[in-house]
Amino acid sequence: MTQTTDAATAASEEQPQPTRPNRRTRVHRAWWVAAVTFVTIIGAAAFRSLPGILIDPLHQEFGWSRGTIGAAVSVNLALYGLTAPFAAALMDRFGIRRVVAVALLVIALGSGLTVWMNSAWQLILCWGLLVGLGSGSMALAFAATVTNRWFTERRGLVTGVLTAASASGQLIFLPLLSWIVETYDWRPAAVTVALAALAVVPFVWLLLHDHPADVGQKPYGAQEFVPKPAPVPGAARRALTVLFSAVRTGPFWLLAGSFAICGASTNGLIQTHFVPAAHDHGMPITAAASLLAVIGVFDVAGTIASGWFTDRFEPRRLLAVYYALRGVSLLFLPMLLAPSVHPPMVFFIVFYGLDWVATVPPTLALCREHYGDDSAIVFGWVLASHQVGAALVAFLGGVARDHFGSYDVVWIASGALCAAAALMALVIRRRPAPVAVLS
Repeated sequence: MTQTTDAATAASEEQPQPTRPNRRTRVHRAWWVAAVTFVTIIGAAAFRSLPGILIDPLHQEFGWSRGTIGAAVSVNLALYGLTAPFAAALMDRFGIRRVVAVALLVIALGSGLTVWMNSAWQLILCWGLLVGLGSGSMALAFAATVTNRWFTERRGLVTGVLTAASASGQLIFLPLLSWIVETYDWRPAAVTVALAALAVVPFVWLLLHDHPADVGQKPYGAQEFVPKPAPVPGAARRALTVLFSAVRTGPFWLLAGSFAICGASTNGLIQTHFVPAAHDHGMPITAAASLLAVIGVFDVAGTIASGWFTDRFEPRRLLAVYYALRGVSLLFLPMLLAPSVHPPMVFFIVFYGLDWVATVPPTLALCREHYGDDSAIVFGWVLASHQVGAALVAFLGGVARDHFGSYDVVWIASGALCAAAALMALVIRRRPAPVAVLS
């Protein structure tokens, strides 16, 4: 009886056992989180599309100078960057979902309140302070936090995709908002922005998970399960501690300086002043805004491609190439502005779109290389320099237009700054690889 049982057991062991479907063929949850983050950033980006097309309407209605309006935009841009490292630390303390949901509500409040303003200080308070704080909480440090938590492979690609969402979302909304401004008024456009921010909140609250451990999965590409870390108290203290440590290193200053020029030549210059500059040359506001939307479309391809390149090539050299080509293109822009859209202008727009924030994936890769687990917060501070640069040019560009009567000097100065950024990228040292110790 025992021999019969043993034989049956051996035979059953020799038989091929039914296999469960390979769970690894399913789409990893990390890609769904990335998709939700992408949609969140795209939908929330409407609130950052408006300042560039409000300069002329606010100037005409209230008589405010372009420098005054540019000051409100500069406060917005500066807070967008300065809030980012603290927001990254807050996400470690309270979770991604809570921080982003509250940020969207603050943005909706600030944008909605602008419809009742009648003084310049109210513009600075609503659009500069409130929208700046809310948008800073969903800056690229948000994308960096999601990427660091959910991915160990394909980080460059995912960074490129989420960066493209941030930049392109700001620009794709421009044709719609400019049509609303020209057809109705600037106030319905501000209400549209507030509603767009509110519409994103349910998606964030229901679908955006904080960590792979929340759903019992490993990060994409990880070999081992990663437990969810305990909440980190003292978000402000941690952000400042990381900053004080990073400023003692040379790469931080080179990254921050080059990224400040990146912000000056994109958000501060083109996004804020391209529409009024084109309008100065007789181009309709809707046509100029549509050109910025085209930048947003090509930025998707350029930034995703940059993420792919960053996974395969030296990020320092990529940054140098990006900044150098951007500087050359800005030197030609004064000759391209005209009452109508023509092929050379289209070429500039396509090229600038491809290069718009292609700098982000290699910059974030260098932050990871030099600062490891603190890279998201360090990148938040580097992003702060990006926005400070943008804020300065948003303000100084308006002052230059008031003083010189054109933007020509601004384009040329920005082109020279991009050349300096290319040199800064090349001198960032490579971090030595750890040496294996033989026991």
